[in-house]
Amino acid sequence: MGTPRSRGFRRRGTRRILGAGAALAAVAALTGATPGAQGSPERETPAKTPVATGYGGAVSSVDADASAAGIEVLKKGGNAVDAAVATAAALGVTEPYSAGVGGGGYFVYYDARAQKVRTIDGREKAPLSADKDLLTEDGKPVPFDEAVTSGLGVGTPGTPATWDRALDKWGKKSLRHALAPATRLARDGFTVDETFRKQTADNEKRFRDFPATAKLFLPGGKPPAVGSTLKNPDLARTYDELARKGTGPLYRGAIGKDIVDTVRKPPVAPGAERKVRPGDMTAKDLSSYRTRDQAPTKSAYRGLDVYGMAPSSSGGTSVSEALNILEKSDLRGMSEKQYLHRYLEASRIAFADRGRWVGDPTQEDVPTKGLLSQRFADSRECLIDDGKALTSPLAPGDPRDPKACEAGGKAAPTTYEGPNTTHLTASDKWGNVVAYTLTIEQTGGSGIAVPGRGFLLNNELTDFSFAPASPDVHDPNLPGPGKRPRSSMSPTIVLKDGEPVVALGSPGGATIITTVLQTLTNHLDRGMPLVDAIAAPRASQRNAEQTEMEPKLMSAKVRKQLEALGHKFKENPEIGAATGVQRLPDGRWRAAAETDRRGGGSAMVVHPSGGHGGHGGGR
Repeated sequence: MGTPRSRGFRRRGTRRILGAGAALAAVAALTGATPGAQGSPERETPAKTPVATGYGGAVSSVDADASAAGIEVLKKGGNAVDAAVATAAALGVTEPYSAGVGGGGYFVYYDARAQKVRTIDGREKAPLSADKDLLTEDGKPVPFDEAVTSGLGVGTPGTPATWDRALDKWGKKSLRHALAPATRLARDGFTVDETFRKQTADNEKRFRDFPATAKLFLPGGKPPAVGSTLKNPDLARTYDELARKGTGPLYRGAIGKDIVDTVRKPPVAPGAERKVRPGDMTAKDLSSYRTRDQAPTKSAYRGLDVYGMAPSSSGGTSVSEALNILEKSDLRGMSEKQYLHRYLEASRIAFADRGRWVGDPTQEDVPTKGLLSQRFADSRECLIDDGKALTSPLAPGDPRDPKACEAGGKAAPTTYEGPNTTHLTASDKWGNVVAYTLTIEQTGGSGIAVPGRGFLLNNELTDFSFAPASPDVHDPNLPGPGKRPRSSMSPTIVLKDGEPVVALGSPGGATIITTVLQTLTNHLDRGMPLVDAIAAPRASQRNAEQTEMEPKLMSAKVRKQLEALGHKFKENPEIGAATGVQRLPDGRWRAAAETDRRGGGSAMVVHPSGGHGGHGGGR
């Protein structure tokens, strides 16, 4: 298991490590910025493009500054792991409502030398004092909105420990080197775009109730204007402390004390009428936090090996089960109606099984091997009728003892999961690949910033079931002491004969699973270039009565064709925000991101070589 270390770096061979100040000065010399200077020249935001092709490695994220941070590290000799941490840290600056040191996530790494995929579970954990009634009062579930904006919903952060563990195991650079671009970005500021301003405005009422949050994100008492520069000197100082001392100050020191104090006594503005419950996080919860090294999920799909994140995430098992169900279907040769019907039904079935069986495997008996088996998928695939949609909630099957076309239990509805998070993908000149999904849960997390530290705390414990989804069905996702809440995060890497084909992932709560599944099938089966597979309009069926569908599909004729089969739809303006990297046959990397969702993503390569087209399938 990973252990948060108190030192800021380790020595590898005879590599010289710069001091933090010298490292930042060296970075500044390359970029023309002056550390700590007042009235520094206006920084130029990197260009944003959804696709890039070339050599030397690639980075794809939702944000241009963050992708540029990863590329900067690659250019200085770092590998994909170093670049992923640098990108994630930069997202903590520019996407602070989606991710940051106050959250957690899942790190999936392809080691080119060993031709193996390895993972780190950096999911947040409940306090050691938690029990199944953590999110109830007087026998009733706490109102969801009140749990979100509270100390009660804050899980022990895992992101800093994930960075530390990944760099220690697989990186070429130290934590201080990986944090340098993000530290500079926090200090000098970034340009506010429309997405950031809208997310701030959507959270304005609750941000106002917390003085530290309002100070950070409501400059002058209102959401920052599009085109303005937003600086976060508190976060720059936090990153600098982590760079100098490692993660010790957060898990066993002053930063950690500030986190615990904030959770246990949320600093609410005088006169605020919001009911903000305290949490029960302690110093012991932080000092005892460990990441979890574990084997990835693995399944075969049309001659490819699909790797993902094992429980506590449900992403790897659910994506693989749905792909196994679709294995018998000729998705390439089907009409759009036939393809979408099959895809939606496979998703519905996988979510029915997820709800019954997937939780934190350290406290639940999760039949991961059975959920990944082709035998179980075949027993569920035969439920699909090409002439009629299934109805939800669908009862789960039993992966321990599959029976053809037989539901193995009582149906239970799918519990709610917040729609935010962020994802990045990275690769390097040696052929290593990272797919990394990280989060603070709700857009804006708990809404509570740690005073003087520059980051928001998560509300990740609201991913637990507040109460059993059905009183007659065992719910593996109830809270427990030190338990990780179930997640839908689905960082995925696909190999062929041990070599990378494509890596991808997405934010979007429970829609992450369907976004990854639809993007994979669009690319691998339907022949779409990766950027087009990402851009294609989405639908998401999660064992619910209605399927969520983006506007372009809602207005398309295929909607009525699917309704004739019994599908029911409701509009969701935006589902997911995927990023990916693809290895081309000539050895180049292609990075791809969203063209429109969340204002468009940012794909970059170290040495561009043109040729943004390319064939689907990536084989």
